[in-house]
Amino acid sequence: EQLIPTATAVDHIKRLDESIGEKDARDFLGGFGFSGDRALEPVEPFSGGEKARLCLALTVFQRPNLLLLDEPTNHLDLDMREALAEALNDFTGALMLVAHDRSLIRTCCDTLLLVHDGCVEPFNGDLDDYARFLAKRDAKPAVAKSTPAPEPAPETKRDDRRGRAKRRTDVAPLRQQLQHIERELAKTEAKKRDAETALADPSLYDNPKSDRVAELQRDAAQCAMTIERLESEWLEAQGALESAESD
Repeated sequence: EQLIPTATAVDHIKRLDESIGEKDARDFLGGFGFSGDRALEPVEPFSGGEKARLCLALTVFQRPNLLLLDEPTNHLDLDMREALAEALNDFTGALMLVAHDRSLIRTCCDTLLLVHDGCVEPFNGDLDDYARFLAKRDAKPAVAKSTPAPEPAPETKRDDRRGRAKRRTDVAPLRQQLQHIERELAKTEAKKRDAETALADPSLYDNPKSDRVAELQRDAAQCAMTIERLESEWLEAQGALESAESD
């Protein structure tokens, strides 16, 4: 909303520093993907991702000593996500980041904060530890029993076998759900690798009018979001299975 629709990316930079020349402004903007004449075009028809990149460029240009970023990789393609991670690692000020992008968090953050139950406190661990923390927290709590009466022993071995068979039947749907998620996760990860491999092929960029690059970038970004969702579903299903098996 702060961008001027009829102004160019260079115009926006010059609003921050009137002394900067057009060449220096274009060189700076080139680092954010505004190469060639794109930096001289009005921003009104820019995509959401391009506008987000321009806003980020304007923020970085002012050299703040503190960055507060909320989901900064939203609407960014794969190349710009990597460029953003590099830029944040080169940033010498303080950085507070709120994001679901696990790759960005792993690359840029050295301290994790846990926000829960109305409190904020340092989290002693990494993202894998956090996943285990969630699984343990969301697992079905065991029901406390003061002095449980002993269960009657099976009268026959047949009854005992039937009891074990019933428990296997009860957890079978959970095991099937886990296996389904794992298969979907493997297929999605393979699709993401294929898209990234194709994007790394220099011949892909021989035809600048082709839509293939944008299509592959969308596929890779969509796969990343699907993987994150499936990992969350796997943790939930695994916690439910462990809880059911312990009952």
